[in-house]
Amino acid sequence: MSQISVNDITSLDGKSGPVISGITTVSSTGYMMVPAGPTEYRGGRGRGVWAGGRLTPTPGAVYTNSIEYVQISTLSDTLDFGDLSFGREHVSGIALASSTRGIWAGGYGAPGEQHISYIQLSSTGNAFDFGDLTGNSRNFASHSNNTRGIFGPPYRTPAGEYSPQIQYITIATTGNAAEFGEVGSSLSKAGSSGVGDATRAVFCGGYNDAGTARQNIIHYVTISSFGDSIDFGDLTDISTNSATGSGSGRGIIAGGRRTTSPSNIIDYITIQSLGDAIDFGDLTSTRNDWRGGASNGTRAIFAGGSNPAYDDSMDYVEIMTTGNAQDFGNLSAGTRYKAGCSDSHGGLG
Repeated sequence: MSQISVNDITSLDGKSGPVISGITTVSSTGYMMVPAGPTEYRGGRGRGVWAGGRLTPTPGAVYTNSIEYVQISTLSDTLDFGDLSFGREHVSGIALASSTRGIWAGGYGAPGEQHISYIQLSSTGNAFDFGDLTGNSRNFASHSNNTRGIFGPPYRTPAGEYSPQIQYITIATTGNAAEFGEVGSSLSKAGSSGVGDATRAVFCGGYNDAGTARQNIIHYVTISSFGDSIDFGDLTDISTNSATGSGSGRGIIAGGRRTTSPSNIIDYITIQSLGDAIDFGDLTSTRNDWRGGASNGTRAIFAGGSNPAYDDSMDYVEIMTTGNAQDFGNLSAGTRYKAGCSDSHGGLG
């Protein structure tokens, strides 16, 4: 069999390559792997998803069960995804994800303050039952790698106590959460915000042991092991109910209830080092009571909040730069405590 190389053959004007017609065969040592299995299990498409939240102030609060999404790489308003099993205000926005499955857990709003729901991130549709937390829980942090989800210390109802317990789930299975460890008496309890990478879950800010004062403390756990959290450093200011995003080894903590509440402060930390947070820039407006962060590894989006009106705006930052946030688009309605996650994984939550 004769062989011919077409690497250097061009048309007379040098502007195009060869045209092969008729019956032609190719012999090559290269190959292509065709994706296998259902498309909903392939993941990693750069989708950010938000669910739940409160639509109106008290008294007469209205909670939403809506799930909405965007492509993180493209500026736009959210699109409808489906519904949670019931309306829920995710106080401290507790959502996390693997590359294929999104998880929402706990929150304020009957009947399910210990309920865990999940969706297939690459499809659209309503949420499914996953299991239960170890008790009624709200106002807590979350982070995950592609295997395990970590829930920071919660505010427990109806007892009204600030629990030191850290919980975990295995995302690919369904079932109830189990105890992972605890946080020390000097470390923040409820009200913290979660960032991290594939090996560390980091809890930022929160309330003290009595729940009477906000703190700037950062502490962390190693996701693959069990045990109590360890001190990491401090935020630039006290903080509760902030939005977060993670990627490329960096965690972003935005807005929340700070010394002056609400706040436009954005902090960042380097997740694999220990130390204090550094100023990143400012949000487009001062907002708190949102926990709607989602990221694709390079861009983080923060959605909703209040100041004091309920906000439908979405800000974004490029994670590995520093500077002020820019407008991304809008939620379907002004919402506080709308919890977000993404499918662009490798330690993102």
